[in-house]
Amino acid sequence: MESAISKALRLETEPVALIFTNEKPEGAAQFKPGTQSCVMFMVASAARGKTAVFDQETYACPGGGVGLGFGNTYMKFPGGVPGFCRFLSTGNENDPAGKAISEGMKAKGAPAAFVDDFLHGERYKQTPDLAEQFVKALPITEIPTKYVAMKPLSKVDPVKDEPVSVTFLVNPDQLSALVILANYDRPDTENTAVPHAAACQVVGILSYKEAQSENPRCLIGLTDISARKFLKGQGFADRLSFTIPFRRLLQMESNVEGSFLQGNTWAGVLE
Repeated sequence: MESAISKALRLETEPVALIFTNEKPEGAAQFKPGTQSCVMFMVASAARGKTAVFDQETYACPGGGVGLGFGNTYMKFPGGVPGFCRFLSTGNENDPAGKAISEGMKAKGAPAAFVDDFLHGERYKQTPDLAEQFVKALPITEIPTKYVAMKPLSKVDPVKDEPVSVTFLVNPDQLSALVILANYDRPDTENTAVPHAAACQVVGILSYKEAQSENPRCLIGLTDISARKFLKGQGFADRLSFTIPFRRLLQMESNVEGSFLQGNTWAGVLE
């Protein structure tokens, strides 16, 4: 599928289509079972033209499992959901069970930075209670297929494999244009949202939720500094993600012709 939006934005990388499938795409990149990594590495890979795939054993981290729709994988985090809520907030150092878990992680050679965050917290939430409420507010999902695949949009035949959503990795100028386009054909002002969540959760479960709504919104992501740290070395240090439910994308694609994207102001921004 060709994207008129991508051409108008002069996007340097491919839009990334997220697809539910029971068939593993041939030649797709996939994390090895047990690998601790970041789903956004695979998003970056798909933006560069490769296909990636995930399943119940290869989602890279508990947040990634939640983000892609493999259920509440925070239960598999060290210390379970309570351990994760302390990790996200003030840390596990003052919890006897958490302290014991950290010693076990050290003995097994866990990365020192992760052990430090486990003990002292990422401090993305002020308290464990607020972190627990955050987890409860997530639209935790069990996808209806075995795999989640990510493909460059140009390799997708929407008749055979209709995406759930499509993610653009964009610079500030391109983001500005996408926000305008998302509001171009609607009378109100809130057709994009910036949810507080892991980067993969914006690309994944939060976009799944929007896809089911009557008037789906677009979602701005990669405000997750943990993911930003990982992607800096991938050439995406100045990028944010802009995820569009596929039904909404088709509407926006049809609106490029005759819009501001063909006007003098946008041409001046591109220059």
